[in-house]
Amino acid sequence: MATRTSKLKRETKETSITVQVNLDGSGKTSINTGIDFFDHLITSFGKHAMLDLSVNAKSNDRIIHHLIEDTGIAIGNAIDKALGNRVGITRFSYASVPMDESLAEASVDLVRRPYNKINLLIKRAQIEGMSKEDVEHFFSSLSQNLNSCIHINVRYGENDHHKIESAIKSLAVALRTAAGIDKKQKGIPSTKGSM
Repeated sequence: MATRTSKLKRETKETSITVQVNLDGSGKTSINTGIDFFDHLITSFGKHAMLDLSVNAKSNDRIIHHLIEDTGIAIGNAIDKALGNRVGITRFSYASVPMDESLAEASVDLVRRPYNKINLLIKRAQIEGMSKEDVEHFFSSLSQNLNSCIHINVRYGENDHHKIESAIKSLAVALRTAAGIDKKQKGIPSTKGSM
């Protein structure tokens, strides 16, 4: 089987981002965006998806929104590239992950049709130095650029930090299974014969 890795560099006037992914890793991460809570979320994502993930993101214009958006785009693109033609993958998965009083669910279809529906139930305008809209936009940018159909729904919770963390972990666990190799699957996992 081919190595399922990718390395991607995204350079714009706004940001400079390098991402390396190994889908068949062990959850090792090295994350540096300059935003502590953002680093924590991406680290959790890599750890629980059991993929090796390295992200080095630098803002060129000092606009946080651009850094968060472009990081989501770059991670999504890198995972999409590492998935290759998606032969032999499980394709579908679902995960429900609690964090204290919060519960989030993610459903993933690694078909090559980008769609996402994300409901994080965030109440506060700021969470650990990140704006509510930037957190939501990160999830959307990552999902869309992963070139897949992803639904994330926080069912309930009181603490916005917990809601966001359970959401990223549920996405990670669902992705881990969906991207995993299914030994019974021969070829493209679609009746179309194409993704």
